[in-house]
Order: sequence, then structure tokens, then C-alpha cells
Amino acid sequence: MIKYLFSVLIIFFLTGNTNAQVANRYDIVIDELMADPTPQVGLPNNEWIELRNTSAVAINLQGFRLSDLSGQSGPMPSYLLKPDSFVIVCTGSAVTAMSVFAPTISVTSFPSLDNNGDQLSLISIQGKVIHAVNYDISWYQNELKKDGGWTLEMIDTKNPCTGFSNWKAGIDLKGGTPGKKNSVDATNADKTSPKLLRLFAVDNLNITLVFDEPLDSLKAATVASYSISDGIGAPQSATSVAPVFDKVDLKLNTPLAVNKVYTVTVAGVTDCAGNIIGSKNSARVGLSSVADSFDVVINEILFNPKSGGVDYVEIYNRSQKIIDAKQLYIANRTSTNIISSIQQLSTESILLFPGDFLVITEDRQIVMQQYVTYPDAFIQVSSMPSFPDDKGDVIILNAQGKIVDEVAYSDKWHFALISNTEGVSLERIDYNAPSVQSNFHSAATSVGYGTPGYKNSQFRIDLQAQGEITVTPEVFSPDNDGIDDFATINYNFPSPGYVASITIFDASGRPVRYLQKNALSGIKGSYIWDGLGEKQQKLSQGIYIIYTEIFNTGGKKKQFKNTIVLARRN
Repeated sequence: MIKYLFSVLIIFFLTGNTNAQVANRYDIVIDELMADPTPQVGLPNNEWIELRNTSAVAINLQGFRLSDLSGQSGPMPSYLLKPDSFVIVCTGSAVTAMSVFAPTISVTSFPSLDNNGDQLSLISIQGKVIHAVNYDISWYQNELKKDGGWTLEMIDTKNPCTGFSNWKAGIDLKGGTPGKKNSVDATNADKTSPKLLRLFAVDNLNITLVFDEPLDSLKAATVASYSISDGIGAPQSATSVAPVFDKVDLKLNTPLAVNKVYTVTVAGVTDCAGNIIGSKNSARVGLSSVADSFDVVINEILFNPKSGGVDYVEIYNRSQKIIDAKQLYIANRTSTNIISSIQQLSTESILLFPGDFLVITEDRQIVMQQYVTYPDAFIQVSSMPSFPDDKGDVIILNAQGKIVDEVAYSDKWHFALISNTEGVSLERIDYNAPSVQSNFHSAATSVGYGTPGYKNSQFRIDLQAQGEITVTPEVFSPDNDGIDDFATINYNFPSPGYVASITIFDASGRPVRYLQKNALSGIKGSYIWDGLGEKQQKLSQGIYIIYTEIFNTGGKKKQFKNTIVLARRN
């Protein structure tokens, strides 16, 4: 009997010891994942994740689960994950192929890793979130690798709660490093303050704040850290939202009013690394309304992108309503005139305030590389409806399927003197005029043929304004000392569609520089002269004439002469 009890105690001790270590947050991290295994580069055609033990003790994974936005996996089997070691987790059918690389365990109902992004969580047997990753396709930071066959790898596992800046596509030629130290492994300490990205109102008493990275959940739950404008003040409660903790729910004491814009300011909140929130600590919020016909207009269309580029559509809120992009859809028409390819702009609430722009594209990084943009105005969809290069239809629908605005565009709408319209957007001239050909024009040369996220170069500001050319300063000295190093030639025209040619003459009337030749100009803008001649030679000091000639397809012409002095310091 004593021998039997002794045996039981030994078994109990060993079993208990194996399971005694309770994992704390970040003791184990998801440090690599294969979300899109095709086309294959060198690894099996399977989805999987890799776990790494970052603690100083062994931890038994028995009962741990994986979850995503659609559900939760079955429990993990007993597996002792030693300190600074790895294990692959996948579905049962992938175990044989993945076990070639490293120890592998399987779970039932393994989460389907979405190619464009997903929210993954590792949950302990006690139900505690140990690590969560809210990845998206931009995390690859590589245009080739994001198309498949390459893993996403964490750079610094000692900095596990940072998102985009601590992940990138692997560089191992197999496409990933299952069961080994990541190919991008490096020190990547988080020294950046968290930023408040946006807010939305769930109802008139509840607001959700969205940050760019996970926060310290305790500090984020401090009521005194938040203040709402227009007399509302501090909230009644603040709750950090698991599992990522990059969102905070506020419950208000006073209800929000309809069609009123409020500002929420955050102070004292820190991220997981202890960085306190900086200047990006306030954002607008309000109760959203359903967009009706012409509340939102299609403001700019790029349907024939540059080589390697993508389409984009910019919309503008011309109403006094606060409109939720979650309640808007983009679509086109089939050859039989049926509305088709309907795509929701966002699965999360993103507010479009009166007078704001929103750029819709399937790859914001490419658009931002090719045009001067306003990054906060972008919304990325998984795929855009097809917008052919010759002609097509762009449609914005509300959540009831009602057409809010529609543009049946054509390549023939472009300015007639543009020989190649590739990469040239069509811009709306007047927010209040119909969505027809006469209200659209090619974007100006001076803005790079596109203005995604900010006011159009062809926007009609004042129909009565007189065209003018001004030059500043009156005297410039191109010696690169930071003081008046170049001449700015400012233009202001009464309507879009003017073409400008600018020639610089010396005091004897000889042309020394053909600065612009048939450049399509916007309503308002500028050109720069650096004081160099046609062959980029240094010109002597003296008086120069800036001769500008403009014309449009309507036959209107005008010439301007401006005098400037080029000075040089000995």
C-alpha cells in the first residue's frame, strides 16, 4: 500500500511539475507564419505558424489553443517547449511534411490564415492571451514576396507587441525558417510613441479608439487619460480590448449629438515598451449617418495606372454628415449594364467627415510611391472592381444598395494634348456639379498627374479669378546657402486645362533656358527655376526675363513677362 501511494505521488509530482509553469503574456510568441504558401518557393504547400519560448523555463503547451476572428482551434497536445526553442503548429494533414524541418504538433480546426491579413491569438489553458498578432499584407514590406511562398517573420522577439515595424518577409531562400532562428532576426527595440489612428462611435454613449500598436492594458484603462471636447469631458469607463490591446472602449457620461464632430484627446497612455503617447494623440469622432444620393461624390479616378501601378478611386464627403466607410461599397457595371463586382470599403468603422477625402485602392504602398499623397486618407480593399483603360463605370453604393454617385468615364475625357494618359488621373472640377465629362479634367503636370488624398489640381476655386503669373523673390542667388536659392514662378488661372510654356531670356533677349514646354497646369501651382541654363551651366549674374505663354483647347491665349535679378555672392 505504501509502495502504491509512493508511486502515485511520484506520478503526480512529475505530471504536476510538467504542467506547473503557468505562461505569462509574451512568454511564448508567434514569431513566424506562413499565410500564403503558393506559389511555392522551397517549403511545402501548407499553412503553419511557429511558436518560440522567450522565457527562461520550459512550458507545456497542453491545452493551449489558436484563435482568429472566425473561431478557435482544438487544444494542443502535451508538448514541453524548452526555453529559446521552437515548435511548428499546423493542421494534422501537414504534420508529416513540416516535421522534416522541426518538431511539429497539430491542432484540430487550425485557423485559416487569410492572405491579406488576420488576427491570430495564442491562448493558454487558463484562457489567458499569451500573444496576439494582427498582421496584414503590408507587413511583408516587399512587393514580390507578398504574392505568396514567403513567410512573415518577427524581427525582434524581445519586442513582441509591436506590429508592422517588427515584422517583414523572410530572406531565407527556402521562403522561411521553420524551427530555426528567423532569417531577419535582429535587435529592433521599440522607441516609437504610440499613435491614435482613428475613432468611431458604436452608439451615442460608446466610443472605440484605434491605435497603431498594442498598449499597456492597465494604463490604457485609466479614465483620466481621456478627454472629450464640447463639454463631455472624461468618460465613465475605459476598457482595453483584448487580445491585441490596440483598441480602447470608452463609455461616456453624456450622449453624443447627431451630426456633431467631437475631438478626443489622450494623455499618459503608453505602449508595451513604455513609450508614452506623443503629438498624435487626438482624433475626431461623431455619430455616423447613412450616405444618401450625392452626399459622397467620386472625386478622382486613376483607371490607367503607370507600369507596376494600381487603380485608385478618391471620394469626397460634400455633405454635413459623418459617414462610415463600413456602410459604403464600390462597384462597376457589366457590359449588360448590371451593377457588378461590389466591394465593401471596410469591415471596420472608418469615419469620413464633412470635407474629407478617402482614397480606395488595393495597394496603398504602390500609390504612395508613385504620387504625392496624404497617407491618412487611404483605405485598402482586398480587390478593386475592374476599371478598364478605355472606358468604364465607377459606382459608390450605400449599405441599402442605393447609388450614391456614379461616373461613366472614358479615356477621351482626358486633355486632348496629352499623348500618353498612362498614370494620369481624371479629377473632378466642381464638387457640386454633375458627374459628367464636362466636370472632369486630367490632373496637372505640376502635381505628377494625380492628387490622391488631397484637393484636386483642377478644382475650380474662383470662376471670376484673373489668370496671373508672379515670380518670387525679386532677386535670387543660386549658391545653395539656403537663402533665396531659386526662383518660384507662381500661376493662378481661372479654369483648368491651360498649357504653359516658360522660357528664360537674358537682358539681350537671347533664350537661355526652356523651363517648361507645353506643361498641363492646374488652377493654381508653381514652377521652379534654379538659375541654370539649358545645358545646366552656371549663368552669369544680371537681369533675366521669364516669358510665360499659356493657351487652352478653347483657343484662349495669354502671355506674361516677369523680370528677375540673378545675383551671385563673391
